[in-house]
Amino acid sequence: MGTGHAHPLYLPGTSPLHRARPQCKIAASLLFVLAVVATPREAFWAFGLYALALVGLARIGRVPLALLARRLVIELPFLLFAVFLPFVGHGERVEVLGVPLAVGGLWAAWNIVVKGTLGVATSAILAATTPVAELLGGLERLRLPKALTTIAGFMIRYADVIADEVRRMRIARISRGHDPRWIWQARATAASAGTLFIRSYERGERVYLAMVSRGYAGSMPVLQDLDATRGQWLAALSLPAAAALVAATAWGVRP
Repeated sequence: MGTGHAHPLYLPGTSPLHRARPQCKIAASLLFVLAVVATPREAFWAFGLYALALVGLARIGRVPLALLARRLVIELPFLLFAVFLPFVGHGERVEVLGVPLAVGGLWAAWNIVVKGTLGVATSAILAATTPVAELLGGLERLRLPKALTTIAGFMIRYADVIADEVRRMRIARISRGHDPRWIWQARATAASAGTLFIRSYERGERVYLAMVSRGYAGSMPVLQDLDATRGQWLAALSLPAAAALVAATAWGVRP
């Protein structure tokens, strides 16, 4: 891919995880998450093994665990409803600190929290060790439609440009007396949104015409060879294979 955009989630490095082929990492991450999701919720030991595997991956990729923990905060809004499941669940109930909770709700909340956390941690490690350009190139290697990867590449590249435009427009409104604390001034914000859309559309047309004039024919030039050897695939798939074995064992010993 020709984009050189550096996403803030990426941590530059030269670890083995950084050097691995992106398509291998993407496929391994997806299969690992599927194995986690397929694990029965009662297998606490299996989830402990998955967590240890992710900690090992983070250490190999030199991703600080504190940073990884901070990035897990992104899942909190999506897990809030799990807190209410023990209170609204039906069936057998158990008292915890004097509060009656549904057993089925507790199991459901645990299932959501542990699998969601492991999935987000996997994605965070992948994003921290793989540049955006390589991720898009890896998705193309995995036969994702080129139109989707091209649109995603431009969206990521110009997200900061649009954000800067929003900040400039906000400063311009405030300098003219706009006070966003009052509801009756929402009209100015709505007008700014329309202006931002027009400016973004016009910028997109100018960028496209500039690219066509320089030989763009529907795809970005490939600046890096992303072919993966059989050994690289085997190394990448060893983790999801082990996770699948753990999941199968968990089902086999399930009471």
